[in-house]
Amino acid sequence: TRCVFNSSELKDIQYIESYCYDKLEYARFDSNVGKFVGYTEYGVKNAERWNKDTSLIAGRKAQREAYCMNHVTAFY
Repeated sequence: TRCVFNSSELKDIQYIESYCYDKLEYARFDSNVGKFVGYTEYGVKNAERWNKDTSLIAGRKAQREAYCMNHVTAFY
């Protein structure tokens, strides 16, 4: 999990949650995209399943404000 900061404003902050196995990223949630994206066959299947769960997507979108905004002063 990481935040990418272009400024201290919420609209300019990107929340990224990567899923890796054996040093290979197979899926990622990106707040700018607003959904999970798969990078391998396994990741694509999981991303499709996770994207169907609206409560999971809403929770990940809320993490941008909850996680990144609370750490903006430390990171920025």
